[in-house]
Amino acid sequence: MAQGEFDILLGDETYELALGYRKEPARKKRPFVMIYDFVGFDAMSKHPLEQLGVYLWNRTWAGKGAGARTYVDLGLFIGEEEDVPDVNFGPFLPSRREWARTRCRFVGYVLEFNPSQYSDTAAIRRELKYDPSPLVICAVGGTSIGRELLELCGSAYPLLKQARPDLQMILVCGPRLDRDGLRVPHGVKVEGYVGALYKHLAACDLAVVQGGGTITLEPTALRRPFIFFPIEGHCEQEIHVSTRLTRHRAGIRLRQSTTSPRQLADAVLGNIGAQVRWPKIPVSGARLAAEAIADLL
Repeated sequence: MAQGEFDILLGDETYELALGYRKEPARKKRPFVMIYDFVGFDAMSKHPLEQLGVYLWNRTWAGKGAGARTYVDLGLFIGEEEDVPDVNFGPFLPSRREWARTRCRFVGYVLEFNPSQYSDTAAIRRELKYDPSPLVICAVGGTSIGRELLELCGSAYPLLKQARPDLQMILVCGPRLDRDGLRVPHGVKVEGYVGALYKHLAACDLAVVQGGGTITLEPTALRRPFIFFPIEGHCEQEIHVSTRLTRHRAGIRLRQSTTSPRQLADAVLGNIGAQVRWPKIPVSGARLAAEAIADLL
């Protein structure tokens, strides 16, 4: 990066570059755009070392007032202002939301598709060659964490079939989880990486997903009912993403360690095909980000 053989640097949470430029500002040769989708860390236990570590990282994140803006020419926050909690980084540290207001432009959410083009569920099912029977898609996104969640979904499948004999269940492992290692009952279809997964989410009657930012954003934008399981102990999923979904009134949150196959089956049966009532969310983030970036070129 110090060689500067480029016109602009776009960094998605590239904190190592931000810290490097803060330490040696003279090495910054070109405009630097930093992309965020959460602000500040949170301790997930009472352990004093974790509490101290989070405080020290948040103190570094908060910087030294307005001077911290010199090495980031533009901050882009993927989301809305309300997605940043209106709390301090820590004792004697500034407000996270006020920090974001002064350093970021809020652009809304970014999707690679237009949700309005996927409102005809029947047409999408015909395109993807699904039959009309109830369809449940279970997916864990791009992480290798999620085997237990998919196997929990598989364990709920026989219970679901007792109530809905025509129900279809598809488990999507993504690019990093070995599909051959899953222990699931006969009748459950297991896929590896599925391109344009959002099309399949648009076709489903209900999705069961992990609590990641993107895998929960897509069914929210597509207005499909879904159940989500944040990774336990993961501050972004358990606090930031979950708070966003609560604010949007989207999805049903469950806890994997305390959810039995029967409880999951009951939740699926109680929500499959349900009419969603949450409002539409702003999804023009890519265009707004591009306009902001273009001003720096």
